[in-house]
Amino acid sequence: MIDPRTASATIDTDALRHNIDAIAHHVAPAQVMAVVKADGYGHGAVTCARVAREAGAPWLGIATIGEALVLREAGDTGPILSWLHGPEEDYEPAVADGIDVTAGTVDQLSSALMAAAACEKTARVQLELDSGMRRAGSDPAEWDHLCRAALECEQTGAVKITGIWSHLATADEPDHPATQKQADAFADAVAHARSVGLEPEIVHLANSAAALGHPELHHDAVRLGIAMYGIDPGDGCATRAGVELLPAMRLRAQLAAVRHVNEGDGVSYGHSWIAPHDTTLGLVPLGYADGILRAASGRVKVRVGNRTVPIVGRVCMDQFMIDLGPDAPDAVGDEVTLFGAVDGPRAEDWAEGCDTIGYEIVSRIGGRVPRVLEDGDE
Repeated sequence: MIDPRTASATIDTDALRHNIDAIAHHVAPAQVMAVVKADGYGHGAVTCARVAREAGAPWLGIATIGEALVLREAGDTGPILSWLHGPEEDYEPAVADGIDVTAGTVDQLSSALMAAAACEKTARVQLELDSGMRRAGSDPAEWDHLCRAALECEQTGAVKITGIWSHLATADEPDHPATQKQADAFADAVAHARSVGLEPEIVHLANSAAALGHPELHHDAVRLGIAMYGIDPGDGCATRAGVELLPAMRLRAQLAAVRHVNEGDGVSYGHSWIAPHDTTLGLVPLGYADGILRAASGRVKVRVGNRTVPIVGRVCMDQFMIDLGPDAPDAVGDEVTLFGAVDGPRAEDWAEGCDTIGYEIVSRIGGRVPRVLEDGDE
């Protein structure tokens, strides 16, 4: 673990509350399912789950059963949906703790049924349709079979079908035709499930992008993922929706060293950057082991004081260099903001520079970077 004075990811819980509240108002009367998978996209799942519940989110979404159990161990007692289950997954702990599991196949439904028998509790199951993502969920050709098998299980009392859901592939692209095709396929599947006799408590399709940009797809709930953390799920999605998002993570560090280099000096591995003139370099004690993409080398800027300066040379495992300029006033111990400050840079800026998405920038920040809570209520 890095000393938090040296570097840390500050988590602004007020920003989390703001984002949840803003989107909850935008999607009402649909409910919000706050997605806190992958350790809350790097922000800390337990903290984000607590804040989401305090902000009124009735549901939490998580990828794995193990992640869901961590939330239960931390004291969360509300509805939680988990959706990524391996072929030999033990569903029993989830069923015992009242965690909703996902079934996209009859085999997964059978696993939930066996878990219910083992712990003598009703398994809460949500059915997932592959409406066009071609990733997980029931193939449309198998949907009728899955629905009828689910009804049979439900009639035994061992299983309760609590939800039906699917996931969108292109909701961040406003005019992409695949979104409407998926919406139509999902609507047909829900109608068919109801015609068979299933009565789900909750139907949900929209991710963050659809929550912001496709009100017709909100159904009973939206799954609030990256937007909860203050990162736009697509180019201008939040702006078009009139929703202000605030970054919830600020990644910062102290300058660990400041040194003069001469024109022509090579810097970092491979000497991929040669100083074009005499200048001053700063050493930032974070590297790709902490989630700082090596692709950021020479392509991203950070903030020092009231100015932005570039990363130079290759990002190393534990550190990287920045060009402070020839007459830099900076000293060891001065603050560097990598991203998340109100006046930038943003995680989206890093994503653009590294040819990726904001999701990856925040979720990659490693475990040795301490998370420091900034909570206006504490």
